[in-house]
Amino acid sequence: MLDINPVLLIATLVVFLLLIAVLNSWLYRPLLAFMQKRDEDIKRDLSKVGSNDGEIKELLDKAGSILNDAKLEAAALREKVIADAKELADSRIEAKKAALANEYAEFEKSLLESKEELKKELLAQVPAYKEALKLKFNQI
Repeated sequence: MLDINPVLLIATLVVFLLLIAVLNSWLYRPLLAFMQKRDEDIKRDLSKVGSNDGEIKELLDKAGSILNDAKLEAAALREKVIADAKELADSRIEAKKAALANEYAEFEKSLLESKEELKKELLAQVPAYKEALKLKFNQI
């Protein structure tokens, strides 16, 4: 019932070997070459990433030091500006105090002069007041 035909067996073996040879040259070798190239690319990219990590760390350290320097410079500048503003405010306060002291001295002087004038006027008017008082007492 089942007979093994040697011609068909050899033909199948030849076709199988030809198919393996063709697949090997057209499919497997290019596929393996592509996979090997991809592995090499991945290794190369990983090595670049490793070297980039060093550069990134270096750049981050440099940026951090620049920021620290800028913060210190800003703090010094802020202190200087505050000191200058305080000095300016103090000088303005002193100038205003001096001006007010001068105005007060002038006011006191004018007040003393007014007092003296009023005193003189009152002393000049004393006889008239005495007369008016005498008249009032006489009426009572």
